[in-house]
Amino acid sequence: MSTLLAKNVRMLATMDDKRREIEHGAIYVTDQVITAVGTLDEMPARTADLVLDLSNHVVLPGMINTHHHMFQSLTRCIAQDHELFDWLVTLYPIWAGLRAEHITVSTQLAIAELMLSGCTATSDHHYIFPNDVTLDAQIEGAQATGVRFHAARGSMSLGVSSGGLPPDSVVENEDFILRDTQRVIEQYHDPAGQSMLQIVVAPCSPFTVTQDLMRESAALARSYGVRLHTHLAENDKDIVFTRRSFEQTPGEYAESVQWLGDDVWHAHCVKLSPTEITQFAQTRTGVCHCPNSNMRLASGIAPIRRLIDAGVAVGLGVDGSASSDAGNLLNEARQAMLLQRVLGGPAALKAREALELATLGGARVLGRADIGSIAVGKSADFVAFRVDGPAFAGAQHDLVAALVLCMPDRVDVSVINGRRVIADGELLTIDLPVLIERHNSLSRSLINGE
Repeated sequence: MSTLLAKNVRMLATMDDKRREIEHGAIYVTDQVITAVGTLDEMPARTADLVLDLSNHVVLPGMINTHHHMFQSLTRCIAQDHELFDWLVTLYPIWAGLRAEHITVSTQLAIAELMLSGCTATSDHHYIFPNDVTLDAQIEGAQATGVRFHAARGSMSLGVSSGGLPPDSVVENEDFILRDTQRVIEQYHDPAGQSMLQIVVAPCSPFTVTQDLMRESAALARSYGVRLHTHLAENDKDIVFTRRSFEQTPGEYAESVQWLGDDVWHAHCVKLSPTEITQFAQTRTGVCHCPNSNMRLASGIAPIRRLIDAGVAVGLGVDGSASSDAGNLLNEARQAMLLQRVLGGPAALKAREALELATLGGARVLGRADIGSIAVGKSADFVAFRVDGPAFAGAQHDLVAALVLCMPDRVDVSVINGRRVIADGELLTIDLPVLIERHNSLSRSLINGE
């Protein structure tokens, strides 16, 4: 049995059922599970195998990223002034050169960036499989970092010759997609509590796969009890494609292919109508909001306040590192808050609500009852930011809101599944300078077509 004690926490934001914020708080961990939360006097012991003094820190649950395309970290700052469809058409030929090493290295780089921003659990939607690329290469890379990982086996089957958007050279045969998806579920998916690895079934989008693949994928996922994920209603061209190709709205399309339910979440949903918001609420279908990517591609502002008020589960995502060009989940929380204020006024989304989206909201979207808050029985995932630096100067009276409003640089301590993975702002699980050097080398050769 291993134990960990985090003590003297300057401010502990639990995100528990009572939303307790505890001054001079403490957390006790036994193996991978939180066994006590409160003050030091309330802990079962004042010693542990590892004791963290967090007297200069604000602590919150590890944040949860619910949408990403990690391979895109290799191709940042390309098609800088394009909307979604033109941006994709520009990048598809570059991505056709991806190989397994690209996937392993880019996954580790993207996860490192996420972890340093306070993320402890992440999903990734990998949908392109040229050359020797497999989902196994990504899983291998992710597991080395120590992050809690949801690997989404994405796919594209509808090439340009069949009316889709991607070139035919980067799409797969649908029978193979379904067989390989079944393989990775059987080989890797762990449904248990405190699971560190789960598989998600994730055809890419209405404009890259057929309706048959969507239906067959939903049936496959439900036969194994795994979750489903895709893109929906991202921008105006997306809506036009769905109406032209299927004579349906995005909500009608999702319903027709059995992609509504409490085991489904859709990325973006920028263009959902009031009727579709009600539809999502009634079916308990989740949404991932990616504010920076939506702004970068000029897709619009998702109606997050209306979704939350309707009772829809909403989480946050950094999206692909070539559409947001960054992987900072705390910044996504800030931008989510600011964009809703543009739509609805200065109180449209409060700082603590934005943090809820990044923690509890992400847990709901991923179907995880064991993460998202600091409470007895939950997985020991939490992060700590130093409050004695310039970002918190002048904000000592509300350190929790300052996380969103003042934007600290990086996390100082991170614990995932009871294991310390960041100390003094440095990753302990991977050699970051070496990783960056290899990532940049692979990026250059990929972009240059070598």
